[in-house]
Amino acid sequence: MSFLDIEKKIFVVFGLANKKSVACAIAQVLKSEEAEVIHVVRSEERRKNAEKLFPESQVFVCDVEQEENIIKVSKEIESYLDGRKIDGLVHSIAFANYSEGLKPFHETVKRDFLEAIDISCFSLISICNHFRNIFSSQASVVTISISTTRMAAENYGYMAPVKAALESSLCFLAKSFSDFSQIRFNAVCPGLLKTSASAGIPGYVDSYLYAETATLRKAALKTAEAASVAAFLLSPRSSGMTAQCLVVDAGMGINYFDADIVSKVVG
Repeated sequence: MSFLDIEKKIFVVFGLANKKSVACAIAQVLKSEEAEVIHVVRSEERRKNAEKLFPESQVFVCDVEQEENIIKVSKEIESYLDGRKIDGLVHSIAFANYSEGLKPFHETVKRDFLEAIDISCFSLISICNHFRNIFSSQASVVTISISTTRMAAENYGYMAPVKAALESSLCFLAKSFSDFSQIRFNAVCPGLLKTSASAGIPGYVDSYLYAETATLRKAALKTAEAASVAAFLLSPRSSGMTAQCLVVDAGMGINYFDADIVSKVVG
């Protein structure tokens, strides 16, 4: 038996877009531990990508912006399981629509902010609600946040407050689900990663290179490193943890006054 003890356990992973996705990296770790992975993706095009990357996995389609789609996919997966239960679920979904371009935070467009809240945060609540009857009694739910929601990174726009709402939701989900189960809810909070989604953020490359310099090891965080922490949180080895946010940033968050960085500013 491996340390994680997830062999033959069943996990549903929401959010795979391509091979660079955090969801893809998590699924690869789970598969390497001989778990069964069920993918839920946003579109038929992404279904094709998922089937190529994980030919042995079942893939379902669900655009979480419409709650009826979440209800539909929960019933489809329940039918596929045929009485079996889910041991864990990954929520790796985030969306921001800067319809009028990147603006100062105080000029945030209301419809864009509410759409981001709906897709990036409320979707977790809705998914957990509609999947509650197919979770095992000790299942683990893991979402993906960011290393800090208290740093005003201008090019990240309004997504930090959205992620803060996502993190806050964990304790309320853990509390409400505790009335009928021992299901746990946690978040992995990575530093800057090289993903296709992040590449669309204005100025992200510069921020990524800065983050690499700010890490203690002077090497960027790898998506696989965040995925390994997610797998731990999904496993029974983390059974004593719930409503927690685990930061995975290679020390970036404590290294603001790194001598190399300071010298470039004042030298």
